[in-house]
Amino acid sequence: MSDIAPPLAGVIGFPIAHSKSPVLHGYWLRELGIQGYYVPLQMSQAEFVGGLRSLPKLGFKGVNITLPHKIPALGLADSVTDRAALIGAANTLTFKDDGSIRADNTDGYGFIQNLRQNAPDWDARKGPALVLGAGGASRAIVSALLSEGVTELRLTNRTRGRAEMLADQFGAKVQVVDWNRASDAMDGAMTIVNTTSLGMEGQPALPVVLDAAPKDTLVTDIVYTPLLTDFLAAAQARGLKTVDGLGMLLHQGVPGFENWFGARPEVTDGLRNAVLGL
Repeated sequence: MSDIAPPLAGVIGFPIAHSKSPVLHGYWLRELGIQGYYVPLQMSQAEFVGGLRSLPKLGFKGVNITLPHKIPALGLADSVTDRAALIGAANTLTFKDDGSIRADNTDGYGFIQNLRQNAPDWDARKGPALVLGAGGASRAIVSALLSEGVTELRLTNRTRGRAEMLADQFGAKVQVVDWNRASDAMDGAMTIVNTTSLGMEGQPALPVVLDAAPKDTLVTDIVYTPLLTDFLAAAQARGLKTVDGLGMLLHQGVPGFENWFGARPEVTDGLRNAVLGL
């Protein structure tokens, strides 16, 4: 019998029972034959600092971070990747052998990889992008689209001031559009992204129409409950290419898993079905 403890990882949030990450990483562990564990860890904001600091001592290799801890996690890290610093939040922490914490943000990576897998002809440089919403996910996606070479990025949010703050950080390529002009801003946009919670189960519908979008526009939604949002269904009805939001969740998990468990997993139909409970 080996006296080497199996590697541990997990996801921290409050609440955490809804997280799909244990299913996602558990599938990879089984597929790759790795004797490791990935567990949900519910920590309130009051518990977070002490709880996080204790994990390396308990044998954890790292954790994913979800709401409401993504911004505090960045501040607790000993080292930070450039993309996490730019986004201002962390969703992936790796614990080094000396107990120090390295913070990364893989949301933008997951977003781009989802598009590459499910829309292989997509190219950010083909024309302007329109991003709906200016929250944490939007920040990661705006950063990723700019890195991919989009020449113009239109950003709209229900609270204009929040969009303006984000635009100020990312420079002149980001142009703020009033929320009530979002449908008009689809004119000429080759990539349209909903990063808001509108359209999610239990939330109001996204109040935009796609009439002005070019026929070869790609439309994607980071919401994946439901998998086919009304927004994506409307895009499909117009004959537009669509990509649902589940792949972003799946792909963003890849870098962390590789860091913690020492093998690079793949995003496959089998994984997707497992996460969907099929």
